Amino acid sequence: MTLLARGTVRAVVGLGSNLAHPHRQIARALCAIMRLPRTRLLAVSRNYVSAPVGCGDPQPDYVNAVAIVATALPPRALLARLLSIERARHRRRSPGDAPNAARTLDLDLLLYGARRIAIRDLTVPHPRMHERAFVLRPLGDVALASIIPGRGLARHFLRNVRAQRVARTRRHILRNL
Repeated sequence: MTLLARGTVRAVVGLGSNLAHPHRQIARALCAIMRLPRTRLLAVSRNYVSAPVGCGDPQPDYVNAVAIVATALPPRALLARLLSIERARHRRRSPGDAPNAARTLDLDLLLYGARRIAIRDLTVPHPRMHERAFVLRPLGDVALASIIPGRGLARHFLRNVRAQRVARTRRHILRNL
């Protein structure tokens, strides 16, 4: 466990992409996360390839990863910065978009310390993270003892997602940074 500086919180960010060179999208997003003010990258999982979940139309597989950061940014400010990184990587969000559509980049604030947050446009912990192998497997790489507030140890949910196709890639994100 990394000691955090006073006033910082350990946050977990999920990264995903299935368009426009997904490995490169994830690597560039991590570079942008490393440049966030009052935020330090602590750990990054390996890349994982997973089948799309909850989408009606066929689409390419996703490349996913999890990053752990120490941040002094409040949750809304951190989310705003993550959404800004998405926009810089050509992610467009529109009210009429199909849920779980293919995307150049998806950055989710999964955990923000041990806090539970339910405000407009932000729910932490992410409400479906315990149901998604593409989140739980990489999270296990970098923070095996992670607790999902209100649910318990994240690794206990792995058995419930065994049927979801997710596989570690040979290509590590850090080689692309």
